[in-house]
Amino acid sequence: MSDRSPPAAAGGVLIAIGPLVGVAIGFAFGQATPGFLIGLAAGGAAALLIWLKDRR
Repeated sequence: MSDRSPPAAAGGVLIAIGPLVGVAIGFAFGQATPGFLIGLAAGGAAALLIWLKDRR
């Protein structure tokens, strides 16, 4: 018998999608760069939370 662990959750996509969504929202308000940075931070935080949850 093999001792397989469940597959890891993929949170990296959130790091890619976060800035894109942030730029789109920021562009609507005329602030694309802050939108990018906020989206990057939010995506990174969400990916970090998924990684921490997956470690348990």
